[in-house]
Amino acid sequence: MTTRILLAVTRAARSWVRPWRGRPAQVPILVPALFAALVFLTGCATPGLFHLYTSDSARPAAIVDSGGPEPVDVPTFLAPDETLTGLAYDPFTDHLFLRLAPGNLIRVIDRPARAVKRTYVVAALPATMGGDLAVRPRDGRVFFAHPTSPALIQTDRFGEVRGTITLTTLTVPPEGVAYDTVTNRLLVLTSGQTLTTHLLDGTWISGVRLERPVSPHSLAYDSEAQELYAPLAPPVAIGVFNLSGRLLRTVPTPATFLDLGPRSLLRLF
Repeated sequence: MTTRILLAVTRAARSWVRPWRGRPAQVPILVPALFAALVFLTGCATPGLFHLYTSDSARPAAIVDSGGPEPVDVPTFLAPDETLTGLAYDPFTDHLFLRLAPGNLIRVIDRPARAVKRTYVVAALPATMGGDLAVRPRDGRVFFAHPTSPALIQTDRFGEVRGTITLTTLTVPPEGVAYDTVTNRLLVLTSGQTLTTHLLDGTWISGVRLERPVSPHSLAYDSEAQELYAPLAPPVAIGVFNLSGRLLRTVPTPATFLDLGPRSLLRLF
């Protein structure tokens, strides 16, 4: 836990200092203030740093946060005609991103406030099908699985399209997508059992076959422990795999959609 706190502090400091390069007079003021704020907020954080967010239904009233002493429900605010197709957590803002059918509607939930932050449509996504998504916390890039092509649609936190990533060597659409914060790479699930690793331009790096088939809806990654999380097929539990595809253990939580990440220490949006 201490290691993850230090990593969070370091990454936050880099994110804040980078825009101030070339203005050295301001940096000495910003850095101590940032660290003081982080230390203060760390002491006030909800118990438990690493959190698992799950839904065991396509029409959930809430997402379950099982990272603290007791499970906590975070409302989804789904309308009667809305269906969940993907889930992602952004630890930098402490927001949950919900992808809703017909597939291009996104709802952002402020987890601590338990309120809708914003709802928007990503025009570049087909309005016929949904899919998984993942967030890069340091700059808010969101990667959406394309439902019909071997590609990802990339946007910012507010839905502004930043490009399309063609996943080389793949011939089928991605079923699950996760982001590795340590290596700055993308992890993609296809065919319910094949995991491939890609650079951010889509270039294929490696591929493995998971030891157990998983539900083709959702993928999450613990970058520090280098462990993959995915609902097993049938989705009666969550499988935890290493990067070689070996099943390390199971989490006895039914899940259709999931994501995980460190609880935010500093919220800016």
